Amino acid sequence: MSLEERLVTALKARGKKVTPQRRFIFQALEKESHRHPTAEEILKIVRKTLPDVSLTTVYNTLHNLVEMELLRQVDLGEGMTRFDTNTDIHHHLLCKRCGRLEDIHRQFRGVALPKEDARGFVVTSHQVIFEGVCPDCQTTTPTLKH
Repeated sequence: MSLEERLVTALKARGKKVTPQRRFIFQALEKESHRHPTAEEILKIVRKTLPDVSLTTVYNTLHNLVEMELLRQVDLGEGMTRFDTNTDIHHHLLCKRCGRLEDIHRQFRGVALPKEDARGFVVTSHQVIFEGVCPDCQTTTPTLKH
């Protein structure tokens, strides 16, 4: 089943409308899922077919999917949120030059916040992001220092 079909099925099961705008947003998410796109990137793709769709519509749809746990937000501290169609627990590799973001499907033993450092928080999840330079950027800049 495609991502679009899964999202349509999930929305219908929750009594939500599946508008043409939402379908195009779902299709754009599926097309760009490997890139963890931003709302602005999704908007650009959707506007090729629906030029009148608004950024608000895209944001509202994406945030509804996040609330329903059908999509994950990834905040890398860059001032923009990326959206991840992979809702399984996983971590990421981030290229600091081009912004490429890839999933890592591995758990890291010992990565936990000790209770004494939690300051009263109940930690419900965590995310590990390894930062570096991807293979493509390494070949375009051969003088990379380690």
